[in-house]
Parts: sequence; C-alpha cells; structure tokens
Amino acid sequence: MLRLPFWLLLLASALTSQALPTLQPRDAYFASVRTRLTHDHGGKHRDPPDKYFHESTFHPHYDGRFAASKLPEDARKTALTALVQTYLSTMSSIGAETWIMHGSLLGWYWNRRIMPWDSDVDVQMSEEGMRELAGYYNMTVHTFDVARMEGEGKGQGRGEGKTGRRRSYMIEVNPHYTNASTADSHNVIDARWIDMETGLFIDITTLRRDREAQVKGYKGHMYSKDKHRILEDDIFPLRDSVFEGMPVKIPYAYAELLEGEYGRKALAKSSVENHRWDRERMEWVKIV
Repeated sequence: MLRLPFWLLLLASALTSQALPTLQPRDAYFASVRTRLTHDHGGKHRDPPDKYFHESTFHPHYDGRFAASKLPEDARKTALTALVQTYLSTMSSIGAETWIMHGSLLGWYWNRRIMPWDSDVDVQMSEEGMRELAGYYNMTVHTFDVARMEGEGKGQGRGEGKTGRRRSYMIEVNPHYTNASTADSHNVIDARWIDMETGLFIDITTLRRDREAQVKGYKGHMYSKDKHRILEDDIFPLRDSVFEGMPVKIPYAYAELLEGEYGRKALAKSSVENHRWDRERMEWVKIV
C-alpha cells in the first residue's frame, strides 16, 4: 500500500474541502408549507435572488403562500388582533423578550390597539432572542383557539370565552439574520410570525449593538437592519403595558421615539387616514 506523507494528506484534504459546493440558504418553498392553496401568490419570481421573504403579488403585507387576496376591512382587523395576541402569548411562553415598535407603538400610544387602517404589526427583539428563535423555533407551527383568545382580550376570564375557531401560526427565521450589515438591504426583516390561514404576518427585526460605534468610544448605540438607529437608553428598561388586551413590552422613551420617527403632530393629530379620533369612545372612527 502506498503511504503518502502527512503534509501531502493535509494538502489533499484542504483541496477537496475547497472543491465542495457551499450550502446557500434557501427560502421555505410553497410546496413545503402550503395549506389550502394550490397556487403560490408570492412574488419570488420578481424579487432579487438573494431576498429571503417574498411578499404577495397582490399586497406587500400578505404572504402569498397562504393567501390569494386581501381580507375585507373588518376581517383584517379581527385577524390582526389575533395575530398580535398569539404572537405575544407565544413569545411569553418561550421566554423571548420582544417589544412593539413603529406604527404598532403609535397605535398603542393612542388607545392600546392596532390602528384600524394598518395591515401589519411591527416588533423588535434582542440578538439573543433572535438566536433563540433561529436555534429552536424556526419553522415551528403554533395552533390557537383564537375565539377564546378574543374573549380573554376583552377581559373575560380564562375558560369563559368562545371556543371552536382554531388557527395556526408559523415562526419563520430569515437565514440572513446572521448578516448584521445594513448593506443587506433585501433582508432587513429577520423573522416573521405568519398567519397560515390569512397570510398576514408580523415583521420581527433584531435590535443590534453598534460595535463599530463602540470601538470609536460611542456607548449605547444600537440599530436594526432597516437602518433605524436608536440609543440603548431609549429602549431599556422596557416598560410593561397592554396591547390588544395582552401584556406587552414597550420602549422606555416611547414618546421621544415616536416623535423622532413620525413627528410631534402624530401624537396629537385627530384626523388621519380617513378616520377621526373620538375622545369619548377612545377610538378611531371612520369618516363616512
């Protein structure tokens, strides 16, 4: 038997390993997650090849693997309420710290509810929380009795709400979440909580420490891949509150964050998106 020198064996091994193809992250294709649809209404064919999440062809806030069209307004409101309630319940159960941001935080500011014209929900979580989702919960499906949750959200005790309407939700983590660069502009959303019946989803972004700023001596600077830059003291310590009838975490300096993102008028303007603010009812009423 021919014996090769040890250094030659190492060289051969290195050359072989370099010749092996590199595994690339792939999105969860339609056939692997489909429920009731026979056709994928996602926009994968028109998206850049390195983009992971593909919004639907009919609306950017729907996942086309699970829906073929938009919901009527009232059905959308009901589905979004269930979406945020089930998300907050699941994150609490698994111990992943999360908080609401952007338009959802603005809705909380006004009356602790989703704005009636909104069609999505925005949340953030820490880098540790995102690693937890990616490592243990990616592509897991969670089923809820949404009618019971609606009852609990309206103040009824556990077991007193309606029963019988079950809906499944999926956690999907973007494999590009490990790339912290804002230059990865096609993958600014790190994960989603997806309603597998309606296609509606919650965008989950990771709040990351700005390590380049730390090297330069700037402490407490943080950012998300969608290029929002935030000071750590504006987020932490998180405050406890309620959103759509569920316990929720909100940023510490919520008013300053909202003013910085939407302007001071957003916290006072009483007529928006064909709705007016009814102070007595504490809700947005559609202008007929």
